[in-house]
Amino acid sequence: MRERSLARRKLTDLLVRIISVLAALFGLFILGWILYVIMARGVGAINWAFFTELPAPPGMMGGGLANAIVGTLLITVLASLIGIPLGLLTGVYLAEFGGQSRLAEAIRFCSNLLMGTPSIIVGVFVYGLIVVPLGDFSAWAGAVALAIIMLPVVARTTEEMLNLVPDSLREAALGLGTPRWKTTLQILFRAAGSGLVTGILLAVARVSGETAPLLFTSLNSPFWFETLNEPIGNLTVTIFNYAMSPYADWQAKAWGASLLITLGVLSATLLARTTLWLRRK
Repeated sequence: MRERSLARRKLTDLLVRIISVLAALFGLFILGWILYVIMARGVGAINWAFFTELPAPPGMMGGGLANAIVGTLLITVLASLIGIPLGLLTGVYLAEFGGQSRLAEAIRFCSNLLMGTPSIIVGVFVYGLIVVPLGDFSAWAGAVALAIIMLPVVARTTEEMLNLVPDSLREAALGLGTPRWKTTLQILFRAAGSGLVTGILLAVARVSGETAPLLFTSLNSPFWFETLNEPIGNLTVTIFNYAMSPYADWQAKAWGASLLITLGVLSATLLARTTLWLRRK
């Protein structure tokens, strides 16, 4: 009876292992397929004009996406300047001061809820908060939308990384008379530095490929921007517009922009994973 039960458990374990390996291989195959298609179709659109020239008028060959590349970098930097400090401060409060208080639990609940909120909802929220009162789309509105998406990722990562720091390190620093804020900034941040950088890079990688929130906030533009209070060109919305157009040249540029974003996100993710691996080593 026991031998039959043991054999059945071993068979079940073997089946689960096989199914898990097949599922992982299927996921890797899909990822590799996506990367191959983007590389094969996008590499032909990458040239010097792609990075230096403005988009050509509809139906005309040539031109580039220089304004969209600069606009994407600018919006991402602005979003990082807004979202990363707020996320770090929130994570520090949750890990070092909030504990299991009602306020901390409420913040954790809101962070988890915000992480699961579709990005298009965030875009509509910022549209009503900033775009409608100011009367125009702007780079600032896009940055705020991306910062809201970035905020909970950085906050929860910061909390988890600080919780991994041993309490003995905190107690030793406080026992030597070091103020709490200095202990947090100069000792705990240094101890959890690699994990914090990893969380920040993953958050930046996530928002750099967002399209829906920018449709409602920054919109798009085929020209160079003069101020941050006007619509600004960006790669993700450009991909959406160009891929839906009937012009073959625009569709090729959409593939090129997709390749550029994919390589950027892939580089940021690999950098984050490498940093985390070096920390564990």
